[in-house]
Amino acid sequence: MEAANYSCVSELVLVGLSEDPEFQPLFFGLFLSMYLVTVLGNLLLIQAISSDSHLHVPMYFFLSNLSFVDICFTSTTVPQMLMNIQAQSKGVSYIECLTQVYFSNAFVGMDNFLLTVMAYDRFVAICYLLKYTVIMNPWFCGLLVLLCWIIMSLASLIHILLMKHLTFSTVTEIPHFFCELAQVLKAANSDTLISTTFLYVATALLGVLPVTGILFSYSQIISSLLSMSSTAGRYKAFSTWGSHLCMVFLFYGTELRVYLSSAVTHSSHGSKIASVLYTVVTPMLNPFIYSLRNKDVKCALGRLLSRAASGL
Repeated sequence: MEAANYSCVSELVLVGLSEDPEFQPLFFGLFLSMYLVTVLGNLLLIQAISSDSHLHVPMYFFLSNLSFVDICFTSTTVPQMLMNIQAQSKGVSYIECLTQVYFSNAFVGMDNFLLTVMAYDRFVAICYLLKYTVIMNPWFCGLLVLLCWIIMSLASLIHILLMKHLTFSTVTEIPHFFCELAQVLKAANSDTLISTTFLYVATALLGVLPVTGILFSYSQIISSLLSMSSTAGRYKAFSTWGSHLCMVFLFYGTELRVYLSSAVTHSSHGSKIASVLYTVVTPMLNPFIYSLRNKDVKCALGRLLSRAASGL
């Protein structure tokens, strides 16, 4: 097949979730609904946190950042898919594909780092309660989030710079509903050794290290909970940690499913289904996990909705 330099490739073809035209209206309605719920739910959570002074603490500062990242992450993938379904076109320009690769990598990495930072926050709050406000001061919290953005922006940029040297066929099909980095590398005609190696190294460093940090924080939290003599105190500490625990299991469970589907079974269908979970379902569920399990958030949402209703 004729190969072309990246600058000559005007369009890539995203196969999507299914090639059957009968399923396209169903997919459009389903993903549009989930996208709207994701955006509105996370925006509502951000507004509730920012408008309620009781929630101006590190835990909710990180949660609002996570909600913002989830909105951005979903907006990177779903609108493009909806436009392709509506226009009955599977094409995406090469520049759009690179842009999608950059931002999807950056945002999924930010999710990863923010969950780690939130685990550290819960570790300090439960194990070092008396020093909590000193350790988790506003300057330090802002610095942690800034460092996360800088690391993921640079890592995603390196991926894009390495992809500049790849070549693709004139008509390149990507067996996915968005330009996922691993799938784009598989579709390239040229040698992808350097890009693939960096992908594995980045995944190991930016994936394994945060997971290790989460596991360490969790081990310390569990040890601290078991040493508490008060049942009420133990329940209160667990209630603030339980929501984060659910989010971690949901996020890393879907990430593991994607890895197993693409790297072990080589099933593109399984990989697409798993990708739907972490690109759409997980960001959609995060606000509900925190609002349903957290009394403070429920009260803040209630006050926000009451003010909104009284203003009508």
